[in-house]
Amino acid sequence: MYLDMLAALEASWLGHTGRHSAWLYTIANLLHVLGAAFVVGSIAVFDLKVLAEHGKNAQQVGRYAIPLAAAGVALQIPTGVLLLAVEARALGTNPAFFAKLAFIAIGLVNVALFHARFNINLRAGSLPPEARTYALISLIAWIATLLAGRMIAYL
Repeated sequence: MYLDMLAALEASWLGHTGRHSAWLYTIANLLHVLGAAFVVGSIAVFDLKVLAEHGKNAQQVGRYAIPLAAAGVALQIPTGVLLLAVEARALGTNPAFFAKLAFIAIGLVNVALFHARFNINLRAGSLPPEARTYALISLIAWIATLLAGRMIAYL
């Protein structure tokens, strides 16, 4: 069933257009990288603030980092679908692609748990020590996502 979905995506107008339009593919690739920079860059700054200063004034960083990360995700989803559609059967069965999806899931679950558990503390301007564990997991997950994404080309 999964392979059938990949084949359908690759055969779709999106896959066809992406394969036959150098400009569309190039722009999608550029925006996907830009989205990754927004996501990982802004999250890394926030996580490092939590790790280095035990969350002191993390809310100030978060006011900018969180919307920037959300904008990155908004760029990454549609461009990622387009990039996948071009070679869905090959990319969708690549072990590095599965690793990338797993690290994205870890990162997203981690951020949801962080905000569910520490949102009140974050707004108050002080995070408890256990918030550092979430920041470390986040930093590792998003860097591993980048690494896995790059490894797709080599596996």
